[in-house]
Amino acid sequence: MANLLGADALHLEYPTKTVFDSVSLGVNEGDRIGIVGRNGDGKSSLLGMLAGTREPDSGRVTRRGGVRVGVLTQTDLFDDEDTVGHAVVGDTPEHVWAGDPKVRDILAGLLTELPWDARLGELSGGQRRRVQLAQLLAGEHDVLILDEPTNHLDVEAIEWLAGHLKTRWPANQGGLLMVTHDRWILDEVCTATWEVHDRIVEPFEGGYAAYILQRVERDRQAASIEQKRQNLARKELAWLRRGAPARTSKPKFRIDAANALISDVPEIRDKTELQSLAVSRLGKDVVDILDVGVAYGDKQVLSDIEWRVAPGERTGILGVNGAGKSTLLGLIDGSTEPTTGTVKRGKTVKVQTLTQRLDELEQHWDDPVRVVLANLATSFTVGSGSKAQELTPSQLLERLGFASAQLSTPVKDLSGGQKRRLQLLLILLDAPNVLILDEPTNDLDTDMLAAMEDLLDSWPGTLIVVSHDRYFLERVTDQQYAILERRLRHLPGGVDEYLALRRAQHGAASGSGSGGSGATAPDAPAESGLSGAELRAAQKEVTAVERRMTKLTEQVEKAKLALAEHDQGDYAGLAEEMKKISALEDELAEQELRWLELSEALE
Repeated sequence: MANLLGADALHLEYPTKTVFDSVSLGVNEGDRIGIVGRNGDGKSSLLGMLAGTREPDSGRVTRRGGVRVGVLTQTDLFDDEDTVGHAVVGDTPEHVWAGDPKVRDILAGLLTELPWDARLGELSGGQRRRVQLAQLLAGEHDVLILDEPTNHLDVEAIEWLAGHLKTRWPANQGGLLMVTHDRWILDEVCTATWEVHDRIVEPFEGGYAAYILQRVERDRQAASIEQKRQNLARKELAWLRRGAPARTSKPKFRIDAANALISDVPEIRDKTELQSLAVSRLGKDVVDILDVGVAYGDKQVLSDIEWRVAPGERTGILGVNGAGKSTLLGLIDGSTEPTTGTVKRGKTVKVQTLTQRLDELEQHWDDPVRVVLANLATSFTVGSGSKAQELTPSQLLERLGFASAQLSTPVKDLSGGQKRRLQLLLILLDAPNVLILDEPTNDLDTDMLAAMEDLLDSWPGTLIVVSHDRYFLERVTDQQYAILERRLRHLPGGVDEYLALRRAQHGAASGSGSGGSGATAPDAPAESGLSGAELRAAQKEVTAVERRMTKLTEQVEKAKLALAEHDQGDYAGLAEEMKKISALEDELAEQELRWLELSEALE
């Protein structure tokens, strides 16, 4: 297979740290490589050396003659006076770029909401990131090197990007290198994974799920110092094998080997135990949002919202930027007052929010981390029942990836990811019983995301998550809702259902000729291949299945609540209740599978 890029004996060091020591690797035609590793281990430095923007201290990078390399960095170098259109296509005549299917696809996937003549200085950071990505993808490149391409993208744009990259680089054509903490796109796009750790780059076959399997196999044979990483990786492998959405039907690793490695791993969360603990901490009433509307002046943001948040509920919220997600969170924590309707909160409710800002840390800005911890006398309980374990603040911080040496670091000098983890620790130690996470995955590497997920698995309260990180959202929540056209809609089919509904919205808008304010409207949905009668029948069945899924979800929640309130000494009764819940969950899983089959047929 033809080699596009090569690296031979790369060595890179900083005054206090050796980053790489004699690293040799290559990128061949058709390679789609995901790069993972802990923050600070050198992922971006590796990309820089391969792209030619950073010189190694020794060793060399070779490039096949004529190979064109395109690079997406995390640095924005745009001129604020430039326009969206000029930044993307330059001086190319309109009839040329408008006639290019690749460019039209990029504009439809990334820029439909942006005016073509808007000044870049008027755009938000997320909008400028979309323009930067569109500019790169519109160019002619043989190798793409992408550093955190999903930053500031929502789940729709990330799904589009995955499809674009797979179509653009089929087998034996071009090359792709991608550093990202988004595990969903790693698994969806990549055919190989490089792990950067301990001054080396270790290659693995396959995407993220296959990498986790191979890492568990590697760690199992390693010394005991790897035990903590091994346990987390085994837990993640168990989730990927047993019930990760959109993965169980297309496993990308050897099933028998994976099943053997997770045979003694329990379910990731004891939902019944957590619900019982949540009821004891919260009572039956959490937050009831009843017929609520919110308007800012003449702008109606939310309408007819009806949501009774239950104790122990773990819910993900989806919606495009500006849909009203932050307003909905404000209704729950009390920072937003409804324009119409009522919001009722239980007497024992204590809400804490992990926001995208760092207000909680600013009062400690000049303090070393150990000083912050010294003022915290509380502890945090991990696990439940006989396996419950009390962690001190220092132990909890260690679970979140802090080394002992970092305890002397002033808060202001921490990295973005470290500040984020310290912020979460302060919130957890305040012992809320309703926890809101607003984009919690920013600045965290895949190992730290797994550690955060592990911590949340034992947290016995009501959890509300807003995130564009599909993997994290599916991993830590049990159900999803979306804000669509100012209303809150339950999604029995999860993120897949949300994306299907958004495609239908785009199709309706395109069909009505409404278009967008951007350069071009999205392409019309592809024909499903069904006849008129078959199409109508499938659409009718989808509606019926959605209704059944909604009903089953409600029945499961009611049954779990009843189980939590059941006499714990009545073992026969408890067994009967568990049997009922299991039967309902089995039927719900069958309905979800049927919904996915129908949705794929209708696409």
